[in-house]
Amino acid sequence: MPVFESTFSAKIGKDGSLIGEMAKGTTGKTQYWPFKAWPGQSYRFTVSKPARYNISGRWELAITRPNKTIRPAMAEWVQKGNKVTGTILTPSGDYRYLDGVVNRDSLLMSVFDGSHTYLFRALIKDNNSISEGVFYSGIAGVEEWKAKRNNDYVLPDVGNTPEMKAGYTHLDFRFLDVDSIPVSITDDRFKNKVVIVQLMGSWCPNCMDETKFLSEYYQKGKNEGVEIVAIAYENSTDFKRSQISVRKFQQRFNVKYPMLISGVSVTDSLRTEKTIPQLTTIKVYPTTIYIGKDGTVRKLHSGFYGPGTGEHFEAFKKEFYQTIADMLKE
Repeated sequence: MPVFESTFSAKIGKDGSLIGEMAKGTTGKTQYWPFKAWPGQSYRFTVSKPARYNISGRWELAITRPNKTIRPAMAEWVQKGNKVTGTILTPSGDYRYLDGVVNRDSLLMSVFDGSHTYLFRALIKDNNSISEGVFYSGIAGVEEWKAKRNNDYVLPDVGNTPEMKAGYTHLDFRFLDVDSIPVSITDDRFKNKVVIVQLMGSWCPNCMDETKFLSEYYQKGKNEGVEIVAIAYENSTDFKRSQISVRKFQQRFNVKYPMLISGVSVTDSLRTEKTIPQLTTIKVYPTTIYIGKDGTVRKLHSGFYGPGTGEHFEAFKKEFYQTIADMLKE
């Protein structure tokens, strides 16, 4: 695939359909998923009855993990007839472009980005409540969920953003970039510049959205005294495997700023201590660090709401531009 570490192989049937499997790279063994695709099919779900309810608007979700703890989420949907589009946001990001239907009182929505597969299904009790929800993710993930309409709902801060440890004001790191060239935050190119450090992974769809934004911004920002550097936490500690994935990611979004490979797996419990020990635990990707001209860390932010979130993406851009403008004035 153009971005993710996944490939498709298939045979073409007599009816033009494709039958095969997707190979998906992970932090463990490669997963193999069977699939079938049909040509010219413009719908995902069959609709047999008119929608009984309209779920357009903002909803407060409670998603129940397998261990029975609750994680908060927020849905924003637009329904026209049977068709529903929108997204679901969490404190760390969003599920991007969901698309589906309301078939009488049944809700079905899904998304596939070339690697990640998500399916949401539920029963709409009335115009203000949804129950019996099931969220399927990947090859085996299953969580229950329910929702209530709440136009004023705001996601809580669950403490995902790391902080600088006591006694530290500067970052100190040095890694190889995709061309195997060592890059350090103390290099001359970063001195007396506003620097954005992007902690990301080529496997991460929200990182993909942030990278697209940052890459486009950098075309202007690099001429105004702003530098960006990305540090990738990949599925593997194998440099060559990570190099292939990150380079593909870099090329897809025409990234002109350095993309470094941490050499530490995203699932390593000591990933922060091994890479940027000046920080408390890195929990979420992407995490974005803003550094002033004097080299001190001024702001940290975890998560990203991409273009699929509408007004939330616009709010992020407004805050981003203001943050950079204020730092450039210093």
